[in-house]
Amino acid sequence: MSVMSDPTSRRSAPRFFWLWAAVWLFYMAGPIGDAWRRPEVWERVAGLTAALAFCVLYLMSFVAARAAMRRTGAPMVLPSAAWRLGVMIALTAALTLIVGESGLTALVYVGVMAVFSLGPRLAWTVVLSAAACAAALPKLVPGWDGGIDLTFAVLVAALAVWGVTRVVQRNAQLAEAREEITQLAVAAERNRFARDLHDLLGHSLTVVSVKSELAARLVRIAPDRAEAELTDIQRLVREALVDVRAAVSGYREMSLATELASARSALDAAGIEAEVPLTAEAADPARQQLFAWVVREGVTNVIRHSDAKHCWIRLEHNAVEISDDGRGPTTRPSAASASATDASTRAAATRDPAGHADLDSPGHGLAGLRERVDSAGGTLTIGNRDGGGFVLRATT
Repeated sequence: MSVMSDPTSRRSAPRFFWLWAAVWLFYMAGPIGDAWRRPEVWERVAGLTAALAFCVLYLMSFVAARAAMRRTGAPMVLPSAAWRLGVMIALTAALTLIVGESGLTALVYVGVMAVFSLGPRLAWTVVLSAAACAAALPKLVPGWDGGIDLTFAVLVAALAVWGVTRVVQRNAQLAEAREEITQLAVAAERNRFARDLHDLLGHSLTVVSVKSELAARLVRIAPDRAEAELTDIQRLVREALVDVRAAVSGYREMSLATELASARSALDAAGIEAEVPLTAEAADPARQQLFAWVVREGVTNVIRHSDAKHCWIRLEHNAVEISDDGRGPTTRPSAASASATDASTRAAATRDPAGHADLDSPGHGLAGLRERVDSAGGTLTIGNRDGGGFVLRATT
């Protein structure tokens, strides 16, 4: 685990990993010793060459298979693994023909490499074939006594390496899952920030626009009133800047009392007669921050889209309602649920070009508000008001 957690170790481990694999080649000492003791010079040279070539190829293949496993979580590609195993099997056959029964020891390493570099079906076919050879040849070849129980060794070594490969693959899958979770978390935070920024600036800029139009009309007929409106615009811009900075810093506390006061001022500036609670005491304190977002978005939509003369904000312990006597939504969702699975309501609101549904894109306007209410375990209801107009109600 320390190798995986330390970047320096991670870079240096592949360079010296062959030393760890080379330790297990001490079982090849028997075939190498038998080759050295052959009476003929050519047998000694051929036997030692075959044994050393087998050891080198095993080390190279083991390191390559491990690199592929760490990189992709899967065995080596078949052509590369096949030719390496083919050469190892050929060297095993040559070594066995030269030194005799001890050359079968190489079958253990053939089985290990098969499991480490091939898919399960091919790997176990090779392992079982190697185990069968280790069991059958000592009984078929005269002079071989079968003193080395290679069948057991081949199977045990293959099982051990199979377990290691499963661990490596699971680790690779976990690393991939962690990376995907990180990307999803970044995307969710990006969407949250975009939603907050839209809600914050959408309301503030709407009020600034309304007040600037009012000030332009009053500049000649009521200069003092126009000056007061311009002063209020400056205050709103400063507050919007503070809100944006708060959103960027990741901290944004909404006050229901503040939003009610802001709604009263904004509706008055827009020439809409407002009936707004003087305090937020009627609402559950635990729900007030959510209700503040509902009031902000609902009042913004009334000012932007409704052409209303009157607006009413009602507070209850577990609900808030904003209604007006304007033209209402162009489609009639009739108390559509705010559930994220209600695709028809989303589609109807999105295609509303002139009504209240301010759904420029998913995650903004009423869609962003719907996400907030859903995440709090509540229900957002939109529809027509009795007598004409629009109703937006959030219940938790």
